[in-house]
Amino acid sequence: MTLSDYNSCVENHADGVYRFIIKHIKDKDQAKDIVQDTFEKMWRKVDTIEAIKAKSYLFTAAYHTLVDTTRKNAKKANFSEVNFNQHSHTNQYTDLKEILNIGLELLPEIQKTVLLLRDYEGYDYNEIGEITSLTESQVKVYIFRARTFLKNYIGKIEAVI
Repeated sequence: MTLSDYNSCVENHADGVYRFIIKHIKDKDQAKDIVQDTFEKMWRKVDTIEAIKAKSYLFTAAYHTLVDTTRKNAKKANFSEVNFNQHSHTNQYTDLKEILNIGLELLPEIQKTVLLLRDYEGYDYNEIGEITSLTESQVKVYIFRARTFLKNYIGKIEAVI
């Protein structure tokens, strides 16, 4: 990868990586730090990365940096302790995006990651598998479980509108 390839990668993908990270942690400063660390990792290996695979490498590095950071900060909650009935949404409310974001926060980290990569960033199952070190079938299962949880969390669309 040349210097111009690296610079164009920064220009083209920095916002997408930031969106991906901020959806996970909700802390703007920490998200910026993770993005910066990700680009630093990429810079250190700029000679070994092919330009055509730069985006995939970038999101893989961002994901691993995010995981490392969250483990360091011990912000992980035990998902089995969540009472679904307590957090389900039954009142009428018109801000579906806010409800969806709250639902995303309740997902286990891996389900949230694969769902965001698929539905927000547009990666296919194989690419998500490469980024997260999962098999394609594992990715599909996690996405299915995440979507099922969100569907049950939001409830009937009539209750939201």
